[in-house]
Amino acid sequence: MPKLKTHKGAKKRFRITGTKKILRLHAYRSHLLAKKSSKRKRRLEKKVQVAQSDRVRIKQMLPY
Repeated sequence: MPKLKTHKGAKKRFRITGTKKILRLHAYRSHLLAKKSSKRKRRLEKKVQVAQSDRVRIKQMLPY
């Protein structure tokens, strides 16, 4: 059976932790930052877990 290819876009966006949790970054953090409060920008910096409904698809894109 041939090797599976990793989805390069998913590889750049998601990280799998040692306990198999999938982390992602928040959206709305790349531009138009002057109008956003410091509190909001700090909150958007942090990584969060991927929603339960999306985990199966992301695991398929990141086989290794």
